[in-house]
Formats: sequence, structure tokens, C-alpha cells
Amino acid sequence: MIERSHLTVIREVARQGSLTAAADVLCVTQSALSHAMKKLEDGLGTPIWLREGRSMRLTQAGEYLLAVANRMLPQLELAEQRVRQFAAGERGTLRIGMECHPCYQWLLKVVSPYLTAWPDVDVDVKQKFQFGGIGALFGYEIDLLVTPDPLHKPGLHFEPVFDYEQVLVVNSRHALAGAPYAKPEHLTDATLITYPVDIERLDVYTQFLMPAGISPRRHKVIETTDIMVQMVASGRGVAALPRWLVEEYAQRMDVVPVRLGRKGVAKQIHLGARESELHIDYLKAFVELARKGAAPAGKS
Repeated sequence: MIERSHLTVIREVARQGSLTAAADVLCVTQSALSHAMKKLEDGLGTPIWLREGRSMRLTQAGEYLLAVANRMLPQLELAEQRVRQFAAGERGTLRIGMECHPCYQWLLKVVSPYLTAWPDVDVDVKQKFQFGGIGALFGYEIDLLVTPDPLHKPGLHFEPVFDYEQVLVVNSRHALAGAPYAKPEHLTDATLITYPVDIERLDVYTQFLMPAGISPRRHKVIETTDIMVQMVASGRGVAALPRWLVEEYAQRMDVVPVRLGRKGVAKQIHLGARESELHIDYLKAFVELARKGAAPAGKS
């Protein structure tokens, strides 16, 4: 019979690379760990690992069990944490994943009043999921996902929080500054600065450049919004950001927003959650606060 301890061992061996290292992390002897896993292999009638010298390679059965471990163990760990919090009279921790770089400043404005209203709930923001949060939701690693690009899958619910316009950011001395809108061909000689996201998920490409068959002269990747805007302000390129965020930066940096195309690029920020947890009071309260009262100024 497959037990939780078996899945824990399989996951830890995959993380550490050897039974010896996994045994050290799990605080058991290597012989005890080897004996337990050999007993499991005998019971299943198939090996889990193939030993190649000092290294170990998962078999097809082992790869399957590792996938099960990565899916189930986070759920069990979360359940234990939640039950301990209930026992202590706490509501828990709201874990928020960010799949929207420029939304971090907006999130801070939501978190502040939320912490005041819910003093027995902690908030943990996990930015490491900003390029793959859907998997984190399914894996029970986060409870809410902030994203401009929801993937509607069974078991998940996405609540639109606010509308905004994606615009081109240029230096105030740029040829497009003051123009009613930018055309795709205006970027043929430009250095386009973006976040490190696949091109297929960048609106400036999918909704502006690609339909016109246009590519910028150079594509430069920067992770930090402040540095990105500073690069634009110094005349080293252009970028695409929400209008509300550009207008905030324009108060202290030499940048201006320009509409992308005659009709502009309309977007929405969504909060995604697991459908099975939509009833949780402190989760519902956060979504409601974000949806009703925390849209950034100048968002449209």
C-alpha cells in the first residue's frame, strides 16, 4: 500500500538527488529509508528507481509517483496547517501569487486595509509564481492568483477586479510623445523593454505588433518595473504598461503614456481561486475589497 511517507521520500530523493541526502533531510537512517522503499517496490511489483553508479534515475512508475507526490503532498500540508490554525483560534494565512508584475503596487494598496479589517489573517505574497501561477493554484501552493490573463479551467474561478488600458510608455522627448496613438510600424526601429514573459503572453505583441506582422528592432527583458521605467525615461527604449501605473510614474519621472493603436488595448485584472474555497470568509473578503474599493486611480 502506498503511504504518505513513501511519497515524501520519493519527492525528497528527487529534490536531493540521492537516498543518503534525502535520509539526512528526513532525519532517518539511510538503511531504514532503503528498507522501506524496497518493501514498497516489492509490494508494487516494480522498481521505483534505477541505480546508475551513485546516482538514481526514476523509472516510469517512479515518475508517476513523483507527480502524485507533487500534487498531493502540498494539499495535505496545507490541510494540516489550516487545522492547526483552527485549533489555535486563527483563521489562517492568505497566500497570494503574482502573475502580474506591475500589479504589485496596486496589491499593496489592497493589503493595507485588508490587514486592518482582518487582524487574525496573515498575508503572504509569492512573486515567484508571477510566470506560472495557474499550476500553483492547482498545486495548493497559493490561495489567490493576481493575473491579467486568466485560464478558465474546471475547478478554478476568476473574478474580474478592474479594467485598465495597456499603453506604450515613452520618454517625453520621444517622437510619439503627444501623439494621439502609436501605430505598430512606429516600433520597427525601437528597443522594446518587457518583463521576462513569453512573447505569446505579452499584449504589446499579441494585440498590437503580431497582427500587423511587425517586430521591434530589439527586445530587451527587465524584471523590475522601476528599472524598466527608468530605462524609458533615459531614452533607452519604450515599454508597455497599464495607463494608471504610467500616470503614477509620470509624476516623478520623465515618461508619458501613448495609446496602442486607434482603439487602444483593453485589459482586466482578475483574482483566481479554487472553486472549492470560494466560501472561505477571509478569502471572499479580500476579493470583495479588491473588486469594489481598490481599483487604482486613472485605471481607464
